[in-house]
Amino acid sequence: MNAPLYNTEILRLAASVPFEARLEGAMASSEKRSPVCGSRITVDVNLDEAGRVAALGMLVRACALGQASAALMEAHAVGRSLDELDAARDDLTAWLAGERATPPDWPGLDLFTPALEHRGRHAAIRLAFEAVAEATRKAQG
Repeated sequence: MNAPLYNTEILRLAASVPFEARLEGAMASSEKRSPVCGSRITVDVNLDEAGRVAALGMLVRACALGQASAALMEAHAVGRSLDELDAARDDLTAWLAGERATPPDWPGLDLFTPALEHRGRHAAIRLAFEAVAEATRKAQG
C-alpha cells in the first residue's frame, strides 16, 4: 500500500514557517515558479564574509509540498556554502528523477518519499532548493 502524499509531517512543516519574511536590503534574490502547478517561491539571501548563507528570507506561494520543502530549506540553509546548496539541489533533483536510490544528505528530505511516484509534484519540491542556490550564486557576484 502506498503512503499518503500529504502526510502529517509534510502538513506540519507546511504550516510551520512564516512564508512572507523577505529580507530588506538583501544581497540577492531569486524567484522560481513551477509551470505545472503554479507554485512560486521568492528567496532573498545575505552572505557572510566566507560566502555562506548568513540570512534567508522567503515569500512562498506554494502547495503543501512546496511549503514543506521551503521549511526544510529555511531550517538548514544558514551557514551553507554555494557548493553545499548546489549539491543539495542536484541530489534532490536526481533522487526525485529516480537517478539515485537514497534521499539527499539534507535533513528531512526523506519525508518526500511518497512523492517520488508523483512526477507532477517534483517541481514544487525543488523550488526552494533551486531558488536559494541561484540567489546565493548571484550574491557572490
